[in-house]
Amino acid sequence: MTVRERWFGSTGRKVPAVVLDGTIDVSGAIEIRDITDVTALQAAHAAGTPIVVRASSVVEVAAALSRPEVSCVLVTHEELLTVDLADHTYG
Repeated sequence: MTVRERWFGSTGRKVPAVVLDGTIDVSGAIEIRDITDVTALQAAHAAGTPIVVRASSVVEVAAALSRPEVSCVLVTHEELLTVDLADHTYG
């Protein structure tokens, strides 16, 4: 299985798109649960600040990854690491 990666803000570092909470260094990132404030997401992204979203369901993971500003999604359940997001999104 290939791990999908995303840029960690303007740090020049790539991180897994979905990762278990506590397994990578996310210092310097904005950590959020709610992705509905698009203006704040865009402002942080424009400033080069990494955005990390905490998610606890497939729906939350898919929603977070639908935002291009999000660097990675932190999950607490290992089964969320293996979700087929394409299948979930497109059926």
